[in-house]
Amino acid sequence: MADTSYISQIINGKDTVASLQALAAEFPGEIVFSTSFGWEDQVITHMIFANNIPIKVFTLETGRLFPETYYVWNRTMEIYGKPIHAYYPEHTALEAMVNAKGPNSFYESVENRKQCCGIRKIEPLHRAVAGNKLWVTGIRADQSANREDMSNVEWDGGNNLFKYHPIFGWTLDDVKAYIKQYNIPYNTLHDRGFPSIGCAPCTRAVQPGEDFRAGRWWWEDQSKKECGLHAVELNDLKE
Repeated sequence: MADTSYISQIINGKDTVASLQALAAEFPGEIVFSTSFGWEDQVITHMIFANNIPIKVFTLETGRLFPETYYVWNRTMEIYGKPIHAYYPEHTALEAMVNAKGPNSFYESVENRKQCCGIRKIEPLHRAVAGNKLWVTGIRADQSANREDMSNVEWDGGNNLFKYHPIFGWTLDDVKAYIKQYNIPYNTLHDRGFPSIGCAPCTRAVQPGEDFRAGRWWWEDQSKKECGLHAVELNDLKE
């Protein structure tokens, strides 16, 4: 595991925007940010685009996103005039899975769901971050119990790069206030009880009193609410 103190020293004492600027200067052409167009990601996208920070912004186009997600994606590009790079599933693997098991096989078993996430999200992610040295994410500590044990700087051994979560310590109220202050476009599903938004077939609104991520893969064990994008560091913490 690489020493994350190197990254911590670069961002030490800096605010969020200054930290992103410093990391972009440290890793020119080798730093990326992944967005799924949720509240948190829109905050960071605004910071990058509004301040012209040279960080490549990308998204995983699974083919099963909500119409509202596509709207905010398009609206974000219109407002900032910046590209958001899309990574699609590898078509041969996707076609083979759907041909063999149908379009909604993920409801049938955890194994099938993980296979779908692997094809639609994990493999495209590997391509998106390949050759880079730092991956910026919108993870916050209070999004799930698993994430409370993480740090704002991680080493991702599976992808062989550092990860930085610039708003890791922010609360949801902090995020909402920032969006309101800067009039940032956001996914209107958030206003309808969707705190966490993924693929349409796998995401529902959260009921009062439910966990933040209860709406994701709601038919499965409530203790396993990760698709695998951030599984490497979670597994490391459990060893």
